[in-house]
Amino acid sequence: MSRVILSPQHPLSAGLTGDSRLIRAYRGEPSDTTPVWFMRQAGRSLPEYRELRVGTRMLDACLDPALASEITLQPVRRHHVDAGIFFSDIVVPLKLVGVDVEIQPGRGPVFGRGYADAAAVAELTSVDPARLEEASAPITEAVRRTIAELGETPESGATGGGATPLIGFAGAPFTLAAYLAEGGPSKDHLAARTLMHADPGAWRALMDWTAELTGRFLRTQVLAGASAAQLFDSWAGALSLADYEAHVAPASAKALSFVHDLEYETTDAAGAALTRSVPVVHFGVGTGELLGAMHGIGVDTVGVDYRVPLDVAAQRVGADVPLQGNLDPALLAAPWPVLEAAVRDVLARGAVAPAHVFNLGHGVPPETDPTVLTRVVELVHEAGA
Repeated sequence: MSRVILSPQHPLSAGLTGDSRLIRAYRGEPSDTTPVWFMRQAGRSLPEYRELRVGTRMLDACLDPALASEITLQPVRRHHVDAGIFFSDIVVPLKLVGVDVEIQPGRGPVFGRGYADAAAVAELTSVDPARLEEASAPITEAVRRTIAELGETPESGATGGGATPLIGFAGAPFTLAAYLAEGGPSKDHLAARTLMHADPGAWRALMDWTAELTGRFLRTQVLAGASAAQLFDSWAGALSLADYEAHVAPASAKALSFVHDLEYETTDAAGAALTRSVPVVHFGVGTGELLGAMHGIGVDTVGVDYRVPLDVAAQRVGADVPLQGNLDPALLAAPWPVLEAAVRDVLARGAVAPAHVFNLGHGVPPETDPTVLTRVVELVHEAGA
């Protein structure tokens, strides 16, 4: 793709978020303290979220611009985190192009059928991913509403100055393919792994299609105003390194190519003009053996789950790579002295990287006391200064 310069009104171009703690960290630069946000910070752990969602199905909430924006903003207001993460779901782009999918409470995404053979894959991939552009108005509107509020949030000073950046969100091609092949959630993703080896041609077609679709979804959010992009590979941990490199990494790289060409114009400390790319983050669950390969697809920052200490992760991805993570979410229910020690340990291990964004090693559990999250943010900002 040819290079695309973001509009002068984009938060990065306008100088609102480019020097925030989060974006500086994603560039590998130091800041006044360690930035912090939480995966699944918007959601069931917040009473205001539960009240707002009464009577509304998950995908309906994701596609209601006012509702999605408000849900994205809730944890920023409450916890004073250094970023908002766009409230959505990885299957939203599938829904937008007409795939029969719903999210069943307590189970997850459930499709009208599975796509585990060549005929089914051919039927699915006959849908042009470019159709997403025609259907993405709710996403664009939700992002625009959100960044307008983030720029005016009184607590946005917690981000190190300027507006609070919004992170765009999308599921990685393999995770989408794993759900599609199975027709719903799976413990071992056997249908996807079987298709991968039994019919490599159908598998490549499925991965190329999911890569373009989810890449376009991520691009839509950035063009609308998101200041960074994060690709989530929830199920890549089910793969061997060899299978990941041969059958998955190329598709993930393709998905990110829809953001890699987006740049913004700014100035350096001396006032000289320069052009920068939108920062990209990649996170996977159970991917300790894949970290180096995940960085190799072309990302600025690697998210690490709770199974691998950050200093070990740094050895696997390279000493010059910023890291994000990786407190075990289970510790949020531990006594405060135990949690505090764990937070400080994560900060100490993260200090080996050129920059560190504090996060969990997976999502916030629904039963988490939100006051604990607020206290963790305060501790990170204080101890990371």
